[in-house]
Amino acid sequence: MALPAFQAANAADMRRSMGRFTTGVAIVTSGVGDSACGMTISSLTSICLDPAILLVSLTEGARTTGMVADTGRFAVSILAARQEAIARRFATRGGARFEGLDCEYGEYGVPMIEDALVQAECDVHSAHQVGDHAVFYGLVRNLRCREGTGLAFYSGRFGDFHDFGHDEMPWMF
Repeated sequence: MALPAFQAANAADMRRSMGRFTTGVAIVTSGVGDSACGMTISSLTSICLDPAILLVSLTEGARTTGMVADTGRFAVSILAARQEAIARRFATRGGARFEGLDCEYGEYGVPMIEDALVQAECDVHSAHQVGDHAVFYGLVRNLRCREGTGLAFYSGRFGDFHDFGHDEMPWMF
């Protein structure tokens, strides 16, 4: 079978192609009290371990993006497999995302998703405008990790991770 021909990248093909890359799902939050806001992301990566820096890519023009830029702080909650409803809640525009939602708060007072696998409080280390997104590098100040299975996202669908039973590969991260 012949491979399809290469073609110029467009937004629809890029979305479909990058959807083939299985990712975890996280919520980025910023602000405190009534100004708190948040959004679901899958664009999250560890940049370095010492110092601990992570990267999030947020849609330009979103309320959360503006709040991160204005306050210089944000939190990341990496969701557990059973938290799909929370991922969906924070993926929609508008609405009272925190209404009736149990949150946990760290040193900065930024809400974090209760029972998330990982909660990280970050100061913005640096930021860059890239296309229609703002890329923030976060210096991780406080970190908490729980055991469990993460929520996965693949080709527009939520799921979870099932390992093949191999030993861990600690050298990868």
